[in-house]
Amino acid sequence: MKLEDLGYNRQFETYRLEQGLEVFEIGRVVAEHKERYAVNTLKGEFEAEITGNMRFTARSREDFPAVGDWVALTAYDPDFAIIHQILPRFSVLKRPAVGHFGEIQIIATNIDFAFVVQAGDRDFNINRLERYITICHSSNVHPVIVIGKTDLIDDVKLNEILRTIKARIPNVPVISISNETRRGYDEITSIIKNGKTYCMLGSSGVGKSTLVNNLSGKTLMKTETISESTNKGRHMTTHRELIILGNGGILIDNPGMREVGMADVETGLETTFDTIIRLSQNCRFKDCTHTCEAGCEVIRAVENGEIDRASYGNYLKMQKEKAHFESTVAERKRKDKMIGKWVKNYKKNVKKNGNGYTD
Repeated sequence: MKLEDLGYNRQFETYRLEQGLEVFEIGRVVAEHKERYAVNTLKGEFEAEITGNMRFTARSREDFPAVGDWVALTAYDPDFAIIHQILPRFSVLKRPAVGHFGEIQIIATNIDFAFVVQAGDRDFNINRLERYITICHSSNVHPVIVIGKTDLIDDVKLNEILRTIKARIPNVPVISISNETRRGYDEITSIIKNGKTYCMLGSSGVGKSTLVNNLSGKTLMKTETISESTNKGRHMTTHRELIILGNGGILIDNPGMREVGMADVETGLETTFDTIIRLSQNCRFKDCTHTCEAGCEVIRAVENGEIDRASYGNYLKMQKEKAHFESTVAERKRKDKMIGKWVKNYKKNVKKNGNGYTD
C-alpha cells in the first residue's frame, strides 16, 4: 500500500518537507475512540494518542485529530504511537457540538465528496436536505444527494421527490438507489475514484450502513431495521471509521445525526441559497434582514413566487441559528478571557505576596 492509496497528495508532501517533518511517520487517522486514534501508515496500523503539548495548547476540539486527518507521528509498537502534529486540512465537515456551549464537533476532515442520504419512503425532508447541503458547501466538500429505499415507493412518489429537489437544490447531483435491487449503484460507483475520499451523511435508519456494506462487498457496518414503535432508525454506527473500497475509493461512515445545527456556514448559505443572496443585493437597505423591511427584493420575490416560500423560511431559520451560534462563541470567548485574566492576576499576586492574597 502507498500513502496515495489513502488520499495522500502533493500538497501534504510539500507541507511535510517545508515543516521539516521527515523524521516522523506520516499516517491517516482511520478511527477515533475516546481520544485514542487508529492511524494507518506505510508500516501498518497503529493505536496512537496526542502529545501532552498538543493537549495543553488546544484551544478547541478542532485542534484535536479527527477521522480523515493526516498526522505526523512517532510509532513505537502497534499499541503505542504518539501524534505530534496535524497536517493542514483542505476540508472540514463540522456542526455545533450537541450539549456543549459554543463548541464545534468535527464530523470528518479532508473529504472530497459527501453522499447525503435520505430514504424516500419515510425520511425524506427537503429542509433537512438543504441543511446538509449547506454544511457541505461551507466545508469545501462536493455534495451528492442519494435517495434510498426506492423499492419501497412507486415511481409517482419518486418523481415527486426528484422534482422537489430539482426545484429547491438545482445544482447538486441526485442519485436514486435501492439497497435491495442495487438500482442506481452504477451511478454511485462511477463517482467514486481512486485516492478520493467520500463520506456518508444522513439520519439513522436511512440505509447508509447497508450502502457501505454493499459498496465494500463486506459486512463492515452493523445494520438493523426501522423501529416499528418509534418509526425511526436505530443508531447502529457508533463511531467514525475509514474504509478502503475495492476500486480505490476511500469511504468514511458517520453516525446518523438527529440534529443538524448551523455553525460557520456563511459561504454555504450563499451557495445553497444563491437566488436569495443574489436578489438581496438589490434590497433598499444594506443591512436588510429580509423579514419585514420595505423595499426588500427577497420578500418581493417570495410574494411573486420567484422564491419557494418554504425554502425562504428554511433560509431564515438557518441564518438565525448561525447568528445564535456566533453569539454563543463570542460569549464563550468573553468568559474565557475573563477567566484567563483572573488566573494571570492570581499568579501575579502569588509571586508578589507568596500566598495569592493581597493585603
